[in-house]
Amino acid sequence: MQMSNGVSVASTNGTRPSPRYVPGRVAPVRSPPPLSKVPPPPPLKPPGPPPERRATFSLSEEGQRRERAQYLRKRRNSVICFGVSIGAFLLSLILILSLTGGDVLDENCPDHNPSLSSWKPGHRPDKATVVRKGDLLRLDASATFYSLTIQSGGRVVFADSADASGNITLRTRHIVIEDGGALHIGAPKCPYRSRAAIALFGRSDEAAVGEVAGLGRKFVGVRAGGTLELHGARRPSWTLLTRGVPASGLATGGYSFQKNFSRGINVRVVDQDTGAVLHVERYDTHESRNDSRRLTQLLRALPAGRVVALAVGDSAVKSLLEETKRSIQELLGSTYILDLKYRQAWALVAEVAGGNASCSEDVREHENHETGGRALARRSYTTAHGVGFSVSAYSEWRNGFPISGFQVDAVDQVVLNLQDDVQTWQPGDRIVVASTDYSMHQAEEFTLLPCPLCTSRQVRIQGRPQYAHMGEIVEGVDMRAEVGLLTRNILIYGEMENSCYGNNLCQFFNHDTFGGHIKVFGNFSAVHLSQVELRNLGQQKEVGRYPLHFHLCGDVDARGGYREPTYVDGLSIHHSFSRCITVHATNGLLVKDTVGFDTLGHCFFLEDGIEQRNTFYHNLGLLTRPGTLLPTDRNDTVCLALRDRVFQNYVPSPSTECKAVSTFWIANPNNNLISNAAAGSQDAGIWYVFHSSSTGDSHGLVPETRAELTPLGVFFNNRVHSNFKAGLFIDKGVKTTKASAADPREYLCLDNNARFRPHQDADPSRPRAAALIDTLISFKNNDLGAWIRGGDIIIQNSGFADNGVGLAFASDGSYPKDEGSSQEVTQSLFVGESRNRGTLGGQNKYSGLGAVDGKMRTLPRNKTFPIRGFQIYDGPVRVTRSTFRSYVPTSERFTSAVGFNLKNTWQLTPRNNLSQLSFHPTVGLRAFFGRPGQWFEENDLDGDKNSIFHDVDGSVTGYPDTYVGRADNYLIRHPDCVNVSQWNGVVCSGAYAQVYIQTQGSPGLGLSISRDEYPAAPLLLRGVNSQGAQYQPVLMMSKSYTLHWSGPAPRDIVLSLINFNQGDWVLVGLCYPSDTTFQIMADINDRQSNTFDDITDYGPSSSLADLEKRPNDRKYFFDRGVGLLWLYLRARHGREGHSYCSARGCERVKVMATTSSRQTCNCTAKAYPKYSKTPSAVVPMPRVNIQTCTDCGASQLVFSSDPWNSYLHTQIKSLSSQEEQGGDSQAFITVEGVLSPLSHTGFLLVTVDACLGKVTKKTPFSKMDAKMEQYLRTGIPKRSIVLLGSRGRPEGMGGVAPYLVPLGMAKAADLHRKESLVFWGFQGGPTRVPWASLLSSQGEEAVGLQERYIPLGLEAYGCPQAGRTQRRDMELLRAATG
Repeated sequence: MQMSNGVSVASTNGTRPSPRYVPGRVAPVRSPPPLSKVPPPPPLKPPGPPPERRATFSLSEEGQRRERAQYLRKRRNSVICFGVSIGAFLLSLILILSLTGGDVLDENCPDHNPSLSSWKPGHRPDKATVVRKGDLLRLDASATFYSLTIQSGGRVVFADSADASGNITLRTRHIVIEDGGALHIGAPKCPYRSRAAIALFGRSDEAAVGEVAGLGRKFVGVRAGGTLELHGARRPSWTLLTRGVPASGLATGGYSFQKNFSRGINVRVVDQDTGAVLHVERYDTHESRNDSRRLTQLLRALPAGRVVALAVGDSAVKSLLEETKRSIQELLGSTYILDLKYRQAWALVAEVAGGNASCSEDVREHENHETGGRALARRSYTTAHGVGFSVSAYSEWRNGFPISGFQVDAVDQVVLNLQDDVQTWQPGDRIVVASTDYSMHQAEEFTLLPCPLCTSRQVRIQGRPQYAHMGEIVEGVDMRAEVGLLTRNILIYGEMENSCYGNNLCQFFNHDTFGGHIKVFGNFSAVHLSQVELRNLGQQKEVGRYPLHFHLCGDVDARGGYREPTYVDGLSIHHSFSRCITVHATNGLLVKDTVGFDTLGHCFFLEDGIEQRNTFYHNLGLLTRPGTLLPTDRNDTVCLALRDRVFQNYVPSPSTECKAVSTFWIANPNNNLISNAAAGSQDAGIWYVFHSSSTGDSHGLVPETRAELTPLGVFFNNRVHSNFKAGLFIDKGVKTTKASAADPREYLCLDNNARFRPHQDADPSRPRAAALIDTLISFKNNDLGAWIRGGDIIIQNSGFADNGVGLAFASDGSYPKDEGSSQEVTQSLFVGESRNRGTLGGQNKYSGLGAVDGKMRTLPRNKTFPIRGFQIYDGPVRVTRSTFRSYVPTSERFTSAVGFNLKNTWQLTPRNNLSQLSFHPTVGLRAFFGRPGQWFEENDLDGDKNSIFHDVDGSVTGYPDTYVGRADNYLIRHPDCVNVSQWNGVVCSGAYAQVYIQTQGSPGLGLSISRDEYPAAPLLLRGVNSQGAQYQPVLMMSKSYTLHWSGPAPRDIVLSLINFNQGDWVLVGLCYPSDTTFQIMADINDRQSNTFDDITDYGPSSSLADLEKRPNDRKYFFDRGVGLLWLYLRARHGREGHSYCSARGCERVKVMATTSSRQTCNCTAKAYPKYSKTPSAVVPMPRVNIQTCTDCGASQLVFSSDPWNSYLHTQIKSLSSQEEQGGDSQAFITVEGVLSPLSHTGFLLVTVDACLGKVTKKTPFSKMDAKMEQYLRTGIPKRSIVLLGSRGRPEGMGGVAPYLVPLGMAKAADLHRKESLVFWGFQGGPTRVPWASLLSSQGEEAVGLQERYIPLGLEAYGCPQAGRTQRRDMELLRAATG
């Protein structure tokens, strides 16, 4: 044996890798330090016979004898060596067999390496253990150390077992892996099967425990040359629900009741098919014989199979009639009712006409006002959809009080239907189900229970859900809840204290926040983690102490010399105290299939702004809470409380400097996001932020990040929901300078200093490179589905639903700094208020009536907030080939498909183009320009008044090539404009552009603009103050206007022509005092070089008439009597694309005025009627287009998170006889928009090929007769989706139910009293499909129009999988990672 710093190591003679060997890497960037000098071993002789001796002629006889004896000795030694070798081989074989314990030796499994020595060091919490060169150890049992250092070629491998029965826990304060050291638990081709845990212990306030440089305390650290390979059992990391789970687990909501002194027999009647409580009543059978008779009548009127629960409160026997007792005995199977005594506690649950076998009953004796326990009756049932539920009744006397109650619940019986095969998820595992409402706090954790009847795509949960979780595509948008697995068989966790202590900033959270952490430094040898659980990691107060931190690692893929690129795959990071994964000055990392749940601060975090080429694929982040580390992590409270890094007594502004915590914090656009889910953050789901220079530890390494100019990496198929501020946010930067007197804000606080304007090679002189947001699913975000500021950004194939505002674009800046770029959304769907009505709770505080059905639902902000689909802020934007549905205004709020930024002080361009749009009949308000009131306030800011968009093809208004603006804006009107009072808008023909008016040295001036045709209706603008004032009115071209001021006229005015096409003009008259003299000049401003060309002076003209005769001349006329300076603003050059200005630059006119007057310059009274004109239209109003637009709207109907799958859009509208009497005449089934009417009383059955999505049969039946029975039994083709609707009250409704069981129902529902039904099912599968559904109604109930999106072509249907659409996400992943 040899000893290595207290570590006992068995001596081994096997070949070991060189200490400079770096597994997985082509060449190390930095070699390990040299080892101490040791003498080289002697050279080995080659095997084989001894060399032939040369013959001699002078050898004596004695010499010959000596030589022969020497030869014999050598032969004997060779035989001995051979025997020793054979023995060593046999011993090695025995060791190998002992090692594997019956396993087949697998070279892919690190613990099968025969060079390893068994290691059982025991528990020595005070021992600092070092594993060095020559120490190749297999940890065979749990151990405890003060610390563990693995270095210089040392290796520690966790032992595994074939039957996964092993359970090894390594407890230590920290682990350091460096200089050729390696820690292995499993391998990529040999996942670990047993359970392994690394527990990191220690407190932050232990004075006797020193910190390790760069790592601190309580960590796993991988330094240069270190190897960390952790690979747990492969299991699906997360998936989606395929059937919704209602709050409580029951669609009816469950039921709970308890009361004292409820004398008599308390009765609950429960629907056996749904769990709904149908009848609630107390029958005082103690005092009232009539109540006893009424109870008898009730029981005898109930249909067979109905569930009845009975419970005595106080006493029930004094007036209980014999006929009632016998009814309870005969109909419900009671055993105790005939002998029930005074004040006995009695409870019963049974099915009507079910006999004794269906009856659960209990009785307790009463003595001294106690029953010594509860009489409890409980039975379990299944709904027609297969949901288990229990009905309980109880009765007791306790502390002198009679207590009775009932419970209908699905506790421990809720089964989740999932998209993927999850048979590797085991009982006892923990999962999380994401919120599908506005509040991220509706995410719920559950423990899995055994479920012998579950399929491979089902699990059963302990308890019951508190909130509803959607499992369907709703109105075309995929709102299925994510379900993440939190448990892994490899666990690294921090041991925590029971309460907050010390200086850990845990006072903001009321729990210990000093967890463990994992930190990987640059020049590591190999790091690959898969299927590992990280729990209670991260240290809230300490920068750089995160659950998993790649710290200044540089390129970690092939560019960095790694043969096997670095990745983390299938991690579960939950209950973290500081982020999830931090990528810090690291490039080329793959983060895949990882779940980050319940974390503090940004979850998936790019730190310094220089991180590029990293790929985030199929990760799930949810419940991302505010933290303390950076200003952007903080909420209001923490932002104001932590002020030690601001300058002196500065008080931060939380709304502009903090409040940006995000699940994905992307600090450089050149990273790839593919198929991720950001399912709940306090602020944003995905936030692209832009660093103007490298920050943190990277400061100075890269002088200029050019992040704003860098093209966007791959953005495909990401989903964002349940975020408070925004689902996707592309805007803003961070402050890159320290706090100072000049700027007292904290370093790295949020800063409004960045605009995303990508160019090829991040070079502003090269062409712009449009950023593509492809397949974004955004729903139930409280404020914004997406806020995107910047230039040349395109969103396509995306779905927005139930957001406060679906999508808002903002330009990349303001003239003259922006480049006139544009944004576009195309082939997308906007849904205002869907049938995902949500659940109150979490942060959901507001609810109200809404949507098409007018039912109660949760709401963003509050019940008056004006919900908008697409919001116009400034522009230019293009909205094309998109669909809007379910925007229904109510008496409390304005809900519109298209709206405008509220309380907008900024400019709007008339180049906001809308075209080829489709508005579903459920859109009640296509556009809305606001009205004074809550949220809009006075609706009188400059941007509010100038709100406008271009209806390119008439798909919004019916009038092609028209402009839609505020009804009270007479600068854009003419007599033929069409008022749309519901919109507070007006539709006008014409040409429109903006004049950008800049003044110097005159802040606070109001500007009044009058069009000569409407002088009585001037537009009053307040202006935006920025080194003077800026005014940005939209004007109709080829018209004349006068401009007046609320104070002295500005001395210098610059008039810029914005969005003027070549030849466009307006005539303007500016008000000045009569003694004013002018210097007027025109120029062209090149914004890239900030130079001015074509500088030309204006000369005076003798009269306005003379000026009008020569509009192309650079002339002006000053009417001193009125005080108006008249001149033409005419565009002499053409624009390119969506640029604000001409190809040569921005055409401007600068007026420099000299006057001694300080009088208010408002010339209106003198100007009119002198310059009044008759209103006229320059461009005639077009005719209304009454033809249906065939290419309007999005081409696809479904926007899902698995776009490689196809879904069938179906609708069923059944009609009861009462609905017919009420005037409704529509009953039908639609498949992919093709309607099949049901015109007469009866049933309509439509079948669709489940593989191809083609309708195969449409079969009506007037009643349920032998013909329909035979069709249901044998006439439906195999692999068919089945749709069934009804009209009127067809005969034989009850007889349909048994035939729906083979099509997907769990049991035959009681339909005998029903008047209408709708049904979706499947013919041909061995198991029930999760989307099978039956809805029915009776009386005044109405099923209404029902809609489902059914998956097509599934393997579970028996459909062939060859030739299916290739998964684009996988193709993009391969392209991104090489």
